[in-house]
Amino acid sequence: MKKQTIIGAAICAAWLSCTSPEKTEQENPFVYVENGQFVRHGQPYYYAGANFWYGAILGSEGTGGNRTRLLAELDSLKSMGADNLRILVGSDGKRGVPAKVEPTLQTAPGVYNDTILAGLDFLLSEMRKRDMLAVLYLNNSWEWSGGYGQYLEWAGHGKAPVPAVDGWPAFMKHVKQFPQSEEAKRLFADHVKFILTRTNRYTGIRYADDPTVMSWQIGNEPRAFAEENKEAFAQWMEETAALIDSLAPNQLVSTGSEGLHGCEEDIRLFERIHANAHVDYMNIHIWPYNWGWAQKDRLTECLDSAKRETGKYVEEHLRVARKYGKPLVLEEFGYPRDGFKFGKDVPTAARDTYYGYVFSLIEEHARTKGLLAGCNFWAWGGKRRAV
Repeated sequence: MKKQTIIGAAICAAWLSCTSPEKTEQENPFVYVENGQFVRHGQPYYYAGANFWYGAILGSEGTGGNRTRLLAELDSLKSMGADNLRILVGSDGKRGVPAKVEPTLQTAPGVYNDTILAGLDFLLSEMRKRDMLAVLYLNNSWEWSGGYGQYLEWAGHGKAPVPAVDGWPAFMKHVKQFPQSEEAKRLFADHVKFILTRTNRYTGIRYADDPTVMSWQIGNEPRAFAEENKEAFAQWMEETAALIDSLAPNQLVSTGSEGLHGCEEDIRLFERIHANAHVDYMNIHIWPYNWGWAQKDRLTECLDSAKRETGKYVEEHLRVARKYGKPLVLEEFGYPRDGFKFGKDVPTAARDTYYGYVFSLIEEHARTKGLLAGCNFWAWGGKRRAV
C-alpha cells in the first residue's frame, strides 16, 4: 500500500469499553495504512469518532463563531475518546440561500472568507494540541453547503435549484450535470489546490504537512446521479484522488461515498472508485430511517431489522475491502430519538441500542484485526440547544 498511516488502537466512544494498547512513538507522525489496517504511532488504530461538520464556523471570530464553546466541545469529545472528527472545510456561494450553511467560505470562485479560514486554522491548531485527528471533506453532492450545484452555477449552467423551494426532481436534474462539466470540475480542482497548499496562521504548518489531518475527502456523499454518468463520475473521482495525493502525499485520501446507495446501486461502481491506488481506504454511510429500514412510529420495534440490514450492508462492502486489502470506515450513521421527536428531553433508548450495535462491530474488528476500522456518528451537537 502506497502510504504509511498512523491511527491509535482504541475504539474511543463513551459507549465502548475498548482500551488502547501502549503506544510507541515513531518518526513518521502521519496516519498510514499497512496490511489493511490504519496505524498510528506504530500501533493499529480503530476508532469511534463523530461528525463535527460546523467546526470551522464555530472556530471563527465572526458570525456563528464561539471559540470558548469550541474548546469546551473538543475537550468533551476528547474526554470520551471521540478523537476523530469529520469536518466540512467550508460551504460555497452567496449567503441567504435556504438550507445553506452560513457563513460561507468560498463566496465566489477563488474568493475566500478569511474569517472562516481563520476558524479552520484555529480548529486544527486546537485539535493538534489535543492529539485529535481530522477528516476534511472538500465538496458536497447536496445543497446544504453549495457543492455540486454551486460549482455548476459558477460554471454557467444556470441557477442552482433549491430542493426546499424548487423540489428534489429539479435539484437532481441540475446536479447530475456535474460529472460532465469540465468547467465545474476545474473550479473545484482550483479549490482543492488552494486549501491543501495554504499555511495555518496559528501553527505555521502547511495543511498538506499537518499530521492532524488524517484524510482529505473528495466530498460528502459524492454521486454520479445518473446511469449515464457513471464513467465520467469514476474518472473525476480518480483524477481528484490523484490530485489530492500529489499535493499531500503524506496524508490519506478518501472518497466520502455512502457505498452502494451512493453509487447508483451498483457495487461495481463502488469497487471502481475505491480500487484506485490513490484512494487509501473505503467509506460507507448508513441511515436506517432514511433507507426504509425503520419507521418513525415503530423505531424500537424496527431495531432488530435495522441492525440486521446494517450488518448486511457492512458485510457487502467488506467483501470489496477484503479484495483490495483496504480499511473500511462507517463514517456517517444515525437513528432518530424515541417517538421521532426532537426535544432535548426526549429519550434516546432506541438510538443508544443502535449505536451500541455499530460500536460493537468496530470493537469486534479491533479484537480480530479486521478491516472495519472506524466509525463517526452523526453528529455532535454538544452544548448547542434549539431556540
